[in-house]
Amino acid sequence: MIKERFSGVLAPVVTPFKKDLSPDTDRFLHLCQWIVSQKANLAIFGTNSEANSLSVKEKIELLEQLISSGVSGDSLMPGTGCCSISETVELTKSAVSLGCRGVLMLPPFYYKGITDEGLFAYFSEVITRVNDNDLSIYLYHIPPISQIPLSSSLVNRLVSEYSEIVAGIKDSSGDWNQTESFHKLNLPNFRIFCGSESFLLKNMQAGGAGCISATANVNSLAINELFTNWTHTDAEFQQIKVDNIRNIFQRYPMIPALKEAIALYSGDKEWSRVRAPLIPISKDQSEALKNELEAADFGMDKLFELQ
Repeated sequence: MIKERFSGVLAPVVTPFKKDLSPDTDRFLHLCQWIVSQKANLAIFGTNSEANSLSVKEKIELLEQLISSGVSGDSLMPGTGCCSISETVELTKSAVSLGCRGVLMLPPFYYKGITDEGLFAYFSEVITRVNDNDLSIYLYHIPPISQIPLSSSLVNRLVSEYSEIVAGIKDSSGDWNQTESFHKLNLPNFRIFCGSESFLLKNMQAGGAGCISATANVNSLAINELFTNWTHTDAEFQQIKVDNIRNIFQRYPMIPALKEAIALYSGDKEWSRVRAPLIPISKDQSEALKNELEAADFGMDKLFELQ
């Protein structure tokens, strides 16, 4: 029997760091709990989580702490895709054993010019080694970063071979035509997420499942309102509203800007810290970001009430 699959809004949760650049578990748990209170699920260890600056050990420890804190595995879609099959398997096994409803899996992204046959072999090997009926994989298509596209024919083949395991895809191509091509596969119960809320209304109209978006870290309640009410007469207006906030953040380096916004609205400067090679946004950029967000009547409601 096919397991219940994700739909809605998910946040690739940004990862806070201490002064020694170790993950800050307390702040991480607090933000995750706040995001859940704002009607979004958690795609931890995504691109905006600085996931590829974290070790497998660090990810597993954060995931264990998150589950121990009372966050339900049903709300979790951790990123588990690594260049190494063995690391992908280790992280994926941990996620499944801890009760995560699904995992978001990058393709191996170091070698370029990889064939569909090679990618199919990679995903097949991971599935075989994890060897768990509770495994649900959401493919992560982000060719602007990975430089490894997932073709429609590859997606179709994976779903045909592993229909109860390959549950969906996040398309972060930034190209609606690409997202639409996944819809045209007409795969039953295959959940298609756009990688930005800017495409959310289109995605829902095409039969999509929602979005997994960077700005769900800070604006998930408004994005969820669009997801929930996409058939309403004011849906276009709601789309414009979330686009406005998205566009502000896109004018800055996204990850440092998201962390700076959390720092600004929480009054907690520790949130501004990123791991090299990323650097925080400048004081001038911080002031400009603050002014733009205030002009857009943006807020992060009740950010500390869950402490």
